[in-house]
Amino acid sequence: MKNIWFRAASPVALATVLAMNSTAFGEEVKQLQQVEVSQIATPVELTGSTSTEVMSQVTSVSQFSDVQPTDWAFQALQSLVERYGCIAGYPNGTYRGNRALTRYEFAAGLNACLDRVNELIATATADLVRKEDLDVIVRLQEEYKAELATLRGRVDAVEAKTAELEANQFSTTTKLQGSVVAVFSDVFSGDNVNGVRPTDNNTTFGARTRVEFVTSFTGKDELLTRLQANNILGPDIGTPEGNLFFVGEDGNNNVALDALVYAFNPGENTEIKLIANAGAADDVTNTLNIFDGDGSYGALSSFGTRNPIYYQVNGAGAAFNQNFGDFLTLSLGYLAGANNDPTPRNGLFDGSYAALAQLVVKPSERISVGFTYINAYRQPFLAGSNAATLNVASPLDGTTVLGEEVPFNTSSYGVQASIGISDKIVLGGWAGYSNARNMATTAAFPDRGSAEIWNWAVTLGLPDFGKKGNLAGIIFGMEPRVTRSTIDGLTRDQDTSYHIEAFYQYQVSDNITITPGVIWLTAPDHNSNNDSTVIGALRTTFTF
Repeated sequence: MKNIWFRAASPVALATVLAMNSTAFGEEVKQLQQVEVSQIATPVELTGSTSTEVMSQVTSVSQFSDVQPTDWAFQALQSLVERYGCIAGYPNGTYRGNRALTRYEFAAGLNACLDRVNELIATATADLVRKEDLDVIVRLQEEYKAELATLRGRVDAVEAKTAELEANQFSTTTKLQGSVVAVFSDVFSGDNVNGVRPTDNNTTFGARTRVEFVTSFTGKDELLTRLQANNILGPDIGTPEGNLFFVGEDGNNNVALDALVYAFNPGENTEIKLIANAGAADDVTNTLNIFDGDGSYGALSSFGTRNPIYYQVNGAGAAFNQNFGDFLTLSLGYLAGANNDPTPRNGLFDGSYAALAQLVVKPSERISVGFTYINAYRQPFLAGSNAATLNVASPLDGTTVLGEEVPFNTSSYGVQASIGISDKIVLGGWAGYSNARNMATTAAFPDRGSAEIWNWAVTLGLPDFGKKGNLAGIIFGMEPRVTRSTIDGLTRDQDTSYHIEAFYQYQVSDNITITPGVIWLTAPDHNSNNDSTVIGALRTTFTF
């Protein structure tokens, strides 16, 4: 039996088993684990030991706090320490001699002691090596010849792979990643919205391409630089309701700087973000919606992606997140929409802005509830009726007046929740209320006043539906609707339109997903005189 030698009196045979904490073993296994298992330089826990702990050589067995003279292997350890010097311990002064041992670990430790014996022989100190020890060494070498050869082969393979990675790596501090979202879309029904028969509703195809550079300078920070080109145009149905989240602004394919965000952690539970461009609510806080995939995954519509009050948050600024244990998170953020414009009524603090405060309570792993307040100036919604998004016709020339051009101040309150009934059923939803006040009189709004805007939704998510990685989703709710208005020129929405959306996200592979979906608006623009509208979309997402 292989354990017969461990009962012999030889200290080499007894203590080599315990010598697995040697420096040689630690370095070889650490390299092997880091490259072959994770292929990134992150700590990997070894069996019974932690590879991240640096072990140090000892000169006396008494330096081990967990080794006593009464231990059965005390003399063997003492001999290996004092005669051969091939035993190492942990920085806290322990040896941990009772942990489990694999044959590969034994082979690595044996190899370390063999190297030490060879060194003693080469330096004319061979008299320290007893004949019985050499006999056992020969037998151990023969017994573990295969393991030693395998270990050396694996280390050689790791070294070759490491050299190849170093020669071909993109950067020592930056990771390159990206995605392509390709979309077919069309309007299947709805020929009369607000008395207008839409004409620009042919089947379309467009794509959004993102290339991201994720950089870390200290290992505890992250700089995200995103370049984007987007020529996707959404269907024109005469109302912002039913907007697709991933559409571009002008339909061209010009490459431009999109997100530029630097995040760091001054404390274990604290995160600070500096947002220089194209910031959004999901950069500031958690929107608490399983369908919020930033257009690449999850819901197809803007309304289905997150509570519309969040869309008032965009631009450049800063965000602060503080965790109070595992159950409470406070988020604060400030983003300015015209941060780079030096003209009057613009800039970082004198123009359009949104300030957000959110408290997320997490009573369990599967339940999260968020309470949100947003104060915004000249920052309209991107979903809802024409009245709710402040897209109205000027009485002077009939042109559209965008909300961001009108001095409206909005106070918004939101409640969001996500409840995991099980691993494969997630209920969610939100409610949002906004009070918008025009801060000056204009041609479109000759009198000051205020308007109340409501929206709500209930969601059902089915993760891993049909296959691991898939996601089925249903969204039912009401997009932003003006329920009361005292502003001359901004009338309340007379009726209620329901937003009903269903999609199925199918995971083709780790890097490809296909998502067909439909959006049904029962009374577009919250007007029952309009034809109900059905929008269809087929999204394919490629990631690399």
